[in-house]
Amino acid sequence: MAETKTEGQKLKEKLFMEDKNGWEELSEAEKKVVLKFSDEYIDFLNASKIERECVKSAVKLAEENGFKPLEKFKKLKEGDKVYTTNRGKNVILAVIGSEPLEKGLNVVGAHIDSPRLDLKPNPLYEDSGFAYFKTHYYGGIKKYQWVTIPLAIHGVIALKNGKNVEVKIGDEEDDITFVITDLLPHMARKQMEKKLSEGIEGEDLNLLLGSVPYHDEKVSEKVKLNILKILNEKYGIVEKDFISSELEIVPAFNAKTLGFDKSMVAGYGQDDKVCAYCSLKAILETKAPKKTAITLLVDKEEIGSVGNTGMESRTFETFVGELVHLMGEDKTPNIIGRIFSHSKMLSADVDGAFDPIYASASERRNASFFGMGVGLNKYTGARGKAGANDANAEFVAELRKLFDDNKVKFQISELGKVDEGGGGTIAYILANKGFDVIDCGTPVLSMHSPYEVTSKFDVYMSYKAYKVFMK
Repeated sequence: MAETKTEGQKLKEKLFMEDKNGWEELSEAEKKVVLKFSDEYIDFLNASKIERECVKSAVKLAEENGFKPLEKFKKLKEGDKVYTTNRGKNVILAVIGSEPLEKGLNVVGAHIDSPRLDLKPNPLYEDSGFAYFKTHYYGGIKKYQWVTIPLAIHGVIALKNGKNVEVKIGDEEDDITFVITDLLPHMARKQMEKKLSEGIEGEDLNLLLGSVPYHDEKVSEKVKLNILKILNEKYGIVEKDFISSELEIVPAFNAKTLGFDKSMVAGYGQDDKVCAYCSLKAILETKAPKKTAITLLVDKEEIGSVGNTGMESRTFETFVGELVHLMGEDKTPNIIGRIFSHSKMLSADVDGAFDPIYASASERRNASFFGMGVGLNKYTGARGKAGANDANAEFVAELRKLFDDNKVKFQISELGKVDEGGGGTIAYILANKGFDVIDCGTPVLSMHSPYEVTSKFDVYMSYKAYKVFMK
C-alpha cells in the first residue's frame, strides 16, 4: 500500500529547489549516448593540446560537416554554413538563420588557449653538462604542479623564408619526453619551509633537454651544440630561429576516462576545450535556425583576451560585418550596433566544481557539483563582482525555460566564497557591445592544473545546452 504524502511533503515538493544527481535520471540507452560523446571528446582533446591544433581540428570537423570558408561565398542565404579563421588561432563558424541579422544572433563563445609554459625568445642554454630551455609560464598556474611530470613540446617555428616548421614531440608512447627537475627531499629543508607559491620559482621552470656533449675539444658549450645539431638535422633550424617561434610546453600524457564507473574525463586543457568542443559539436549539428547561430573559438583568454587573436580584437566584428555585406543588409545605418543589441550569447567557459577535500574554499549553496549538469554563472568577477558581467534576470529566466523545456539539466553557482574566489571570462567583452550574456559551462576539478577532471554527464549537458540555445 502506497504511503500517502502529507500536505507538508507536497508543499515542499512544490516550493523547494531539490534535485537528483543527473546520472540517476538517465536510462541505460541515454548513458551509452553520454559515454560515446565523451569518447569523441577525449579524442579531440588529445589531438588539440594547443590553440593552433584546436583550430585545425575544428576546421577539419567543420568541412566534414558541410561548412565552407566565408571567402568562397559571394552571397549568403538561409541555411548556409560558413567559417573563417584568424592567424591559425581563432575560428568562427556560423549557420545562417531565416531571420535578418538585424533581429540578432545566438552566439556561443569559448576560448581555446590553456595555461601552459612557453619558451622564452632566447631559450636554449647549457649549465654543468645539461642543456635546457628557459620558459615563461602562460596564464594562472601553480608552478609546483609542472615539475617532475612528462612534458611535450608543441607549436611552430616561423622561418625567414616564410615557411612554418611544425613541432609536436613527446606525446607518443615510444617518443622521447622532457621534464623539469625538482630538489630531492633530503636536501630540500629550506625549500619546504617556503610558502607553496614560492617553493618553485618561475625562473627555475627550465626544461631538461639533454646531456651528451658534441665531440670536439676545440668548442665550448658542447651539450648545447649537440642539441642544436640534432634540431638542425630534424627541423632545419639554427638557434636564431627560436626568435620567431611559438613553442609551448604541455603535459605529455593523454586524456583518459577516469574512475571504476567510467564517469569522468581526466586530461590537460579542459579549461576551456571542453566548452570549445561542445559548442563546436552544437554548431555542426545546427540546421535551419531562426536567428543566425555562431560558435566563436578565441585565443588569449587566460592572459586577458588581449591581442589580435583575443576577444578584445575586432575579429568578431569584422566577421559579422562580412555576413552583413553578403546578406545585403549593409544599407541599414549602424547595422552592427543594431545586431549586437538584439543578440544573445552563452559565454562557454568552465566553472570550478565543488571538491569535498577543499570544501572550505566553496560556499555549498552556491557551488557547482559533478553530475548536476551544465553550470550557469550569473556573474563572475572578484570580491565585489569587480570586472564581472552580471546577466539580466530576464535573460536568466529565458534560459531556465529553454533548458527545462528541452530537458537540459543545469545548475547555477559562483566561483568560490565571496572573499576567496572569483575569476573572469570573455562574457563582459560582448556584454559591453550590447549582447545579453551569461557564463554557461562545464564544472571542472583541479582547474588550471596539468590534469583537470570533468563529469561526462556535465560535458554532455553542456553540449545539449549549446545546441538548444542555437536552435
